[in-house]
Amino acid sequence: MAFRSAGRSRPTGSRPIVLPRWLRYVLPVLAGVVVLLVLVAIAAGVWTDFLWFRSVHYTSVFGTTYGVKWALFAVTAVFMMAVIGINIRIAYRLRPANRPVSAEQHGLDAYRTVIDPHRKVLVWVVLGLIGLISGLAAAGSWRTWLLFANQVPFGVQDPQFHMDLSFFVFDYPFIRMVLSFLFAAVLLSLIAAAVVHYLYGGLRLQVRGERATQGARVHLFVLVGIFVLLKAVAYWVDRYGIDFSQRGVVQTGASYTDVNAVLPAKTVLAVIAVICAALFFAGAIRRNSLLPAVGFGLLVLSAIIIGGVYPVIVQQFVVKPNELAKEGPYLTREINSTRVAYGLTHVQVTPYSAVSSEPTSQLAQQAAVLPDVRQLDQGVVSASFQQLQQVKGYYKFPGVLSVDRYQVPGSSVPVDMVVGVRDMSGPPAGQDNWINAHLVYTHGFGFVAAAANATSNGGNPAFTESDIPPSGLLDVQQPRVYFGEQETSYAIVGGRQPELDYPNSSASGQQNTTYSGGGGVPVGSPLNRLLYAIKFRELNILLSGAIDGNSKIMYIRDPLSRVAKVAPFLTLDGNTYPVVAGGQIYWVVDAYTTTDNYPYSQRLSLSQASADSYSPGGSVIGPDGQVNYIRNSVKAVVNAYTGAVTLYQWGHNDPVLDAWKQAFPGVIKPQQDIPADLLPHLRYPPILFQAQRQILAQYHVTQAPEFYGGQNFWAVPTDPSGTAPNASSQPPYYVTMTMPDQPQPEFSLTTALTPRGRANMAAFMEVNSNPLSRGYGTISVLQLPQDTTIRGPQQVQNDFESNATVASALTLLRQGGSRVTQGNLITLPVGGGLLYFEPVYVSQAAAGSSGSYPTLQGMLAYYNGQVGYGPTLATALAQVFGGVPAQTSPGSSPPGGHGAPVNAAVLKYLQQAEAYYGAAQAALKSGDFATYGRDLALMKAALDNARNAAQSRPAGSPSPSPTPSRSASP
Repeated sequence: MAFRSAGRSRPTGSRPIVLPRWLRYVLPVLAGVVVLLVLVAIAAGVWTDFLWFRSVHYTSVFGTTYGVKWALFAVTAVFMMAVIGINIRIAYRLRPANRPVSAEQHGLDAYRTVIDPHRKVLVWVVLGLIGLISGLAAAGSWRTWLLFANQVPFGVQDPQFHMDLSFFVFDYPFIRMVLSFLFAAVLLSLIAAAVVHYLYGGLRLQVRGERATQGARVHLFVLVGIFVLLKAVAYWVDRYGIDFSQRGVVQTGASYTDVNAVLPAKTVLAVIAVICAALFFAGAIRRNSLLPAVGFGLLVLSAIIIGGVYPVIVQQFVVKPNELAKEGPYLTREINSTRVAYGLTHVQVTPYSAVSSEPTSQLAQQAAVLPDVRQLDQGVVSASFQQLQQVKGYYKFPGVLSVDRYQVPGSSVPVDMVVGVRDMSGPPAGQDNWINAHLVYTHGFGFVAAAANATSNGGNPAFTESDIPPSGLLDVQQPRVYFGEQETSYAIVGGRQPELDYPNSSASGQQNTTYSGGGGVPVGSPLNRLLYAIKFRELNILLSGAIDGNSKIMYIRDPLSRVAKVAPFLTLDGNTYPVVAGGQIYWVVDAYTTTDNYPYSQRLSLSQASADSYSPGGSVIGPDGQVNYIRNSVKAVVNAYTGAVTLYQWGHNDPVLDAWKQAFPGVIKPQQDIPADLLPHLRYPPILFQAQRQILAQYHVTQAPEFYGGQNFWAVPTDPSGTAPNASSQPPYYVTMTMPDQPQPEFSLTTALTPRGRANMAAFMEVNSNPLSRGYGTISVLQLPQDTTIRGPQQVQNDFESNATVASALTLLRQGGSRVTQGNLITLPVGGGLLYFEPVYVSQAAAGSSGSYPTLQGMLAYYNGQVGYGPTLATALAQVFGGVPAQTSPGSSPPGGHGAPVNAAVLKYLQQAEAYYGAAQAALKSGDFATYGRDLALMKAALDNARNAAQSRPAGSPSPSPTPSRSASP
């Protein structure tokens, strides 16, 4: 006989594998124990998650996220298992009753002998793994589903298909996700069916004649036909994907080639794919392999020629010879859409000469009020805060402090301040045991602030809030910080074990406390203790006698992580900053709604855009990757004592936020609910500004021909300060300043911009950051002329260091092993020109030694080619605005060797100005703002007198020489 029965016979001499008796019992037990431990760990994680969400009153977020994840997991896993399982079952049922005698089938008999007794178990294991992997992948796409299910219209149509943008932002990603799972299901079914057909003789690769049974052929043709039919759907959907194309000079969006070649090609390919699918189905019905072969060849050939070669030909021979004419309309689409997506449609661009034509007298008057600008570098004085306000070694300030503003007694306007929180870094060395780490050293203590525009005697920060217990002007009533940037471990509070509150001069050396706030999860019950012992893998939580019925466990205490847990649908700004409002310390976190599916908008990486010398790796928390739409739609606030998280809507007309609000009703409170004492401390967020400045560097050019040429593109300058890593971008700076034609100073976020590939100045960009101002969020750009070279930050830094007077002064400061650090170089528009100023810090001991910290010892200034340097900003500005050179002692010759004596009256008035300035800073430190204002007025009068004396010399007296500089006036 040519064929033999396919019953249960096995090759002669083959035996089934038999496991030892003991192993057959031990293996299931071990597997059961492993599964049980995994299930217990998962259950503990889920239940403790619920307890945490309940403690912060966001159980709706827990319910929605977990519900959607598990639903997507279950639906996708069941669907994939069912589709693949059914096809495996069909393939098995279609196995031939008789198999041909061949070496191939003889070899497969051994596999069948091993597989058949365990076939069902093996199939279920394979299906389980497929279901698990696909379910987890689907669960990770919960944001896509929620946005699709809760979408709201944008009310704006895309320029190509004239469809509401909601289709591209909400529908298109979901359709692509569904198609990906359908493709995976059909492809895996095809592979599984082919394997089963091969194992049981339906496919025969080493025989002459028919290599597949009729049943196997029909089954596989149907599956391939379904796959090709899905490909037709994908081709049709891909037509809309050209709105995100990145081809040629159009960086994002459909180009000429996309519209005139790719779009019709996708349409034709969709029709061809339907025809090819019909050929596969026809082949299955007619039991003919020729039609599927024709369909497969047609599909491949059309994909290569129509989908690949044709667009290349159009791009090469139609577009490139006339690129500007062909791509101009599409560049215009990209420019307009990108500016809308990044909130840049209302940018105010003003020509600015940056070369002052005002008389010296007017410039000197402006100089008299400029000493109010920020002199402290938040990245440098952190070490000063650490040394002067750390108090004990277990407290710690962040590496980069924050800038905020406060209304203090005696001042009519808010005062800019550099602020930080005294976080807990952990027990002292040698005391780091479990009790100390988690039950004693539980919280930081105190809020520290220093005036940003002043220093005390010796160049130290002029603290307006300091010490333990707190003393100062900000009225901090609850200084304990249980939730802070350094609180990264869990703490157990409220139990029998007293906590260290703060050090004092008592016999014990410390003041103790017991937490009485509302934060934390109750951990007194045996069940909760067991769950958290499992979660943190710490047996002490279960066994410690210091934990009682009043104990609470605090974890996820970093404010960024806390907000990310409550609002996992938002992207967070890593520049968290502390605020004192109503006597409480709060953390403010700026949150963004983003998408990368905004048609025709340029994509960028927020991590790269936010990387600067303060945060070299960027400062973005949450969904990472590229975005092409961003709004600062939420302000999140975390109470440092209770841990309470509150989300407030910020701004209006954000369809993405509206969709999230429908998905999570009641989670985000309206903007009008923001407390009145907290509102003044909100600000324009740095990451949004950094993204906007990177986009505006190109997209300030709004005409397609000029954009195509790229001659006027800008770049973010490299930070020229000595503390910045190589090639780190200069960060934006918060300062209170007055823009040209602006009636009064405003708290602003500023940056300089240089021409692409050059170091000179191209533009100055500023955004109003005062939330109480009607102009909040208004971006203003001062655009410098392209035909004039104006010094940029790096060039000004070079002028500072090459100036003979400055170089000599810095050399003197470096004597004795001292370290000189040059702080942030800030640019401001003043009197029609650009003023640069930079603080100079000195560490009195060698870098890295104990007790070393920087003190402000000088200020550098630059204006219209003039370099000024002095112990205070007032003296440096007097040099650059009034033409008064820097001097080391009365009567000495001016720098540069000219030998001309300096007007004694000028020096007298400058010395008076310095004395009044020092008295003003002392008054500020003591909180005497009346005296502070009076001394500043006296300083202004002294500067005015110095200016008048410099301009009104006796006849024949020589004019003071300008401060020497190797650089020419720009």
